[in-house]
Amino acid sequence: MKKIAVTGMGIVAPPGIDKRVFWANIKAGHSFVKEITRFDASKYPSHIAGQVQELDAYTHVSSRLLKKMDVFSHMALVATDLALKDAQLDLSKEDLKRAGIFMGNAIGGWLYAETELRDLYLEGRSGVSPYMASAWFPAAPQGQVSIYYGIKGYSKTVVSDRASSLMAIAYATKVINKNKCDFVLAGGMEAPVTPYALLCCNTSGVLSKRNDDPKTAYRPFDKTRDGLVIAEGAGILILETSERAKNRNASVFGHILGYATTTDGFDRIEPEPTGEHLARAIQLALDDAGVGINDIDYICADGVATKVGDITETKAIKKVFGKRAYQIPVSAPKSMFGNLLGASGAVDLITTILAMEHSIVPPTINLNTPDPECDLDYCPNKAQNKEIKKAMIISRGRGGINCVMIVGKGT
Repeated sequence: MKKIAVTGMGIVAPPGIDKRVFWANIKAGHSFVKEITRFDASKYPSHIAGQVQELDAYTHVSSRLLKKMDVFSHMALVATDLALKDAQLDLSKEDLKRAGIFMGNAIGGWLYAETELRDLYLEGRSGVSPYMASAWFPAAPQGQVSIYYGIKGYSKTVVSDRASSLMAIAYATKVINKNKCDFVLAGGMEAPVTPYALLCCNTSGVLSKRNDDPKTAYRPFDKTRDGLVIAEGAGILILETSERAKNRNASVFGHILGYATTTDGFDRIEPEPTGEHLARAIQLALDDAGVGINDIDYICADGVATKVGDITETKAIKKVFGKRAYQIPVSAPKSMFGNLLGASGAVDLITTILAMEHSIVPPTINLNTPDPECDLDYCPNKAQNKEIKKAMIISRGRGGINCVMIVGKGT
């Protein structure tokens, strides 16, 4: 397997648009979870979220085009633009038939869909935008990015609940290794802060109801946790072989070293209670990367903030790493801004690469009353200085989907 280099990163998330602003807020441990105000969410059991601010200030997309797409595609286009600039990639000099797009999300573009379905019932079919069919479905961001930049290579969209974007990035590395693409735009996007999407997320039963104090609501591994907080955003990475990156004198921020995925086969929602199959995914990812348990310096946790989720994740880490598990910092940076559902893996990967670059482990905030069954070093409330040469990202989806990626520091 060739080393796959990360040469560009674009981030659109509640802590900031642009990786410098994003990282400054992450290492400071600030919370970006707030009450939802863009529509009346007061009657929902959970009406708090991590929300993106100032998207229009960063956009390069025309108002005419924006009328044809949902906000999750808009965020994907902004993150893609930032990633291409970060990679200093001149598409006019590339064979775009050899460029790919691998994206992941969980729920699609529901703001556009909700609006048009309302018009359908109020006005009939004549009231529905002709762009409805192409605006809401999960592959829409891939299509919009492809059209905007003229990218025509092998591409896919992955829908695998919260594991979607990390799985998409993994598929992208395999496609590059098979020489089907010279480079790939890979990542994820999600826009669940809409009336219907919020309703669906609430009915899942995993959202925090700590509405009176939004900043402290998302508390992975804490005994008083009551669920995750949703968030919106996008994370896009530019992937290519290390050899190609070297030939074009590109900066390399990190390397994708290995990946594995397993499924629990236990329940349509809950993970298997022993963490056995997540542990198997961790071991398979380490084997794929050709590294051992002593090589991992940091673990970016899934951190779903449910009792069964946190405990099984902790059990899985301890099954694989043994006593070494207590020596590795494990944190859930998403506690600061919310869970981006299908985009969470891509954002966690970007966060981890930035942590490696700056030799800082980002904190898990709101961890004040540790769950006695979650007894690892979760980097509570304050960042830690630490050299990180190799790290692991865990991303899990409902129904027992387990994805694990191993990354190495850039050169």
